Amino acid sequence: MRILLVEDETALAEALSELLRAGGYSVDRAATGGAAAELASANPYDLVILDWSIPPPSGIELLSEWRAAGNDVPVLMLTGRVGIEDRVDGLDRGADDYLTKPFPIAELMARVRSLLRRGARPVQDVLRARQLVMDRTARLVSVRGRSLDLSPKEFAVLEQLLLHRDEVLDRAHLGEHAWDRAFDPLSNVIDVTVHRLRKKIAALGEPDLLQTVKGVGYIIRDETA
Repeated sequence: MRILLVEDETALAEALSELLRAGGYSVDRAATGGAAAELASANPYDLVILDWSIPPPSGIELLSEWRAAGNDVPVLMLTGRVGIEDRVDGLDRGADDYLTKPFPIAELMARVRSLLRRGARPVQDVLRARQLVMDRTARLVSVRGRSLDLSPKEFAVLEQLLLHRDEVLDRAHLGEHAWDRAFDPLSNVIDVTVHRLRKKIAALGEPDLLQTVKGVGYIIRDETA
């Protein structure tokens, strides 16, 4: 899942980015409304974490512009404003959730998970293909009852493939949803990640679950579905 973090407090932005990446999410950062607008117009984000008080346009102005243009990306608003009228204003302008500073890190991560589960596709906390099971909330994967140890990027790639089970995903899709804007489309990082993922799945008894469609991309084939 790919997240846009819009926050002009450098220390907070760095801490949140590190936390989100450790949780397996890809993160792009913007410190101004202008930079956020540019990134949002060029990339498909699964969630935006948006600070209210950023250099113009402000977070609340940016949110209003997105909603007026029909952009329905889930938005978690961050703000130091504690008044109930501000909370109501943020929600009325289209925020999906609202968190006042300072906030417990565990609460922010819980709200991120909740908003991502509310995305365009039906809510699926558990994804399956044959004998592979992914618990997205606990971030656990098993094959034939045995735990599968995955890196954050391997988890993100597998999650996308399971969400689009029996569909071929090209490298562009995986790059957009499992990496951030630092991703180099000319590198072989996706192929290397898929190769490692396939070996790990095969070692636990599902050797042909993750397949390559030559010249196109990758697919999870669930013949029992």
